[in-house]
Amino acid sequence: MGERLGFVPLSLTKRLSGSPRIWIHAVSLGEVKVAAPLVKALKKIMPDCSVIISTTTEHGRDLAMETFGEETPVVYAPVDFIGSVRKALSRVRPDVFVLLETEIWPTWIAEARRMGIKIALINGRISGRSISSYFGLRPLFREVLKNIDAFSMILEKDAARIRDMGADPSKIEIHWNAKYDLLASSANPAMEEKMRQLLNLDSSHTVFVAGSTRREEEAMVLSAYEQILAKFPNTILIIAPRHIERTPDIGSMIERRGFTYHLRDELGIAGTRRTKPVVIMNTFGELFQLYSVGTIVFCGGSLVPLGGQNPLEAAVWGKVVFYGPSMEDFLDAKTLLEGVGAGVPASGPEALAEKAIWFLSHPDALKTNGTRAREAVIRNQHAAERHAGVIASLLPETSPP
Repeated sequence: MGERLGFVPLSLTKRLSGSPRIWIHAVSLGEVKVAAPLVKALKKIMPDCSVIISTTTEHGRDLAMETFGEETPVVYAPVDFIGSVRKALSRVRPDVFVLLETEIWPTWIAEARRMGIKIALINGRISGRSISSYFGLRPLFREVLKNIDAFSMILEKDAARIRDMGADPSKIEIHWNAKYDLLASSANPAMEEKMRQLLNLDSSHTVFVAGSTRREEEAMVLSAYEQILAKFPNTILIIAPRHIERTPDIGSMIERRGFTYHLRDELGIAGTRRTKPVVIMNTFGELFQLYSVGTIVFCGGSLVPLGGQNPLEAAVWGKVVFYGPSMEDFLDAKTLLEGVGAGVPASGPEALAEKAIWFLSHPDALKTNGTRAREAVIRNQHAAERHAGVIASLLPETSPP
């Protein structure tokens, strides 16, 4: 509560000994994953800089502290009121204040501007689902955006939307998505071997991974699974729900369909081995590793109108990725994968089963297109360095490489 009210601990500010001083606001898990390669790039450009990370959620804070350790201070963000924001900024005294993705806090931005702090919106994206709500407050946002010195956006669509909201076109640049910069190095083959052992998988198994599924999607995944089983009876289904508290409901649904299942947290305990055809991942933090063992990978939040999930986390393992029609939050990744034949849209469970069966019947195409997926991710690295260059350009004695 103290940090939310602007009382940044002196023990943290004392660790900000270098110059320039950069405050990066990373709300939750997704933004922290952007902050990691961005901080690495900033240290490369400006070795003496000091960075502090703020988060809003507990999960974001936990990941930030795990990611940055003692080297980079992590603090809860102040609530967007004058008193708390002014106190926090006065204690930290940053040279640049960085907002990641779509975080636009009017009071925080106005106070930073009043104090002469440079402000940048980095890795900016404005989804098609959120733009209408922004337009409803366009006069307000136009005034707020005047205070921001640089907009480093992901795609041209994001640039167009922030422009339509009132941002100065001369301040807008496009540099793709920094979130994907560390993916290639994160895909460690040892993770795959560990997951195969845990799930008791061998080369004879076809593995259907459904990641980050949402309510109603599990039923559709099970329908597709039933059709796949008719052609490939050794297929194992692994469901990783976005919200693991829904595990009991998903388990009941699986049983009504006539299947038996394991819970992930049962496996590996006292030598317990997977013997059942379905597994529910009821643990946090293993989805990325899970994608490594998928023969067919489906990214959830996409057969229902929720904007999708990140398909490149599977693609970097050399996987063809399947998803539904709702991928508004990951259009950049969708465009990248479909351009190399490794992103497969499906309108519903029947189409998902049909396209999965086609690829399983053509293993050479599955392997070739999966390899293209990984290569496409690798080719599009270094966005973080370009975004970091925008931050550096705001500082009078620093110029980007």
